[in-house]
Amino acid sequence: MTNHAIPLQTDNHHIAQLTPSIVLYEPSFEGWLSAVFYVYAAKLQHNDALKLVAQDCYIPSLIDHCVTVPCADDHAKRVLTKLNELIGRSGIRQILWGFLSEKQDIGSTLFRVVKYAIDYPKRQIMQDLGNLDVLELAQTVKSVGREKHRMEAFVRFEHTTDDIYFARVEPDFNVLPLIGEHFRQRYQDQHWAIYDLCRGYGIYYDKRLSSPSRPAALQMITDVDESVLHDPTSVHSPNEQRYQKFWQGYFANVNISERKNPRLHKQYLPQRYWKYLSEKQVLPNAEHLQKRR
Repeated sequence: MTNHAIPLQTDNHHIAQLTPSIVLYEPSFEGWLSAVFYVYAAKLQHNDALKLVAQDCYIPSLIDHCVTVPCADDHAKRVLTKLNELIGRSGIRQILWGFLSEKQDIGSTLFRVVKYAIDYPKRQIMQDLGNLDVLELAQTVKSVGREKHRMEAFVRFEHTTDDIYFARVEPDFNVLPLIGEHFRQRYQDQHWAIYDLCRGYGIYYDKRLSSPSRPAALQMITDVDESVLHDPTSVHSPNEQRYQKFWQGYFANVNISERKNPRLHKQYLPQRYWKYLSEKQVLPNAEHLQKRR
């Protein structure tokens, strides 16, 4: 019997000619912009089945044919310039906020919105809520904006022995890039840091780097001691516990038990935020304070 050799070279040639069905990008906004540039450079934009997926979210499959796109600043800038022409700064803001939602398949949804804008350059596509992708983006941006607003309201700082006001958060979306400026303008005379426990990074403001005319730039931090993240009381300053008791006492005293509305309270202050709010922690003599009042 004669053995026939399999033409491996021909098979490899066919595999190389396969059109990618998934474009993997580095998990950053610039990485996604670079992937958008690649799609148009490779003329893949007309493939309705094409997906743009972050590398850290992709689950390997034997069916999909993937291509990984590195982040390229010059490519990202070119895409941003084009988007600015088509949808303006407001549209770019919506694209960015949508990206920060980290929703499943958001990279593909945003690409379809961009493609819609490129295909119809004279149309106000961001206002076309009849388009399902634009509608999904609008709803996502609304959710991200709500989370941003709540984070700005509910962040609670704790004073540490290093004279840094430190706060831990667990937002549903990646809103640290959106709330940093709010706190930078508000607390220019303090050292402070906000750390996102879900995503493993934080922002830090060093007032020593500021000037009378301009606050310091925010720095990204990732190397926070795990013991501090799980138990910040280990680095509390001598006055921090006293501050928290004062605030808890005030909260207990101004609360009118006869007018309690737990359902409305949870609507305006969702319970998932409570564990980092000092006023929601149990105060041993809270009932005593209310009775005395």
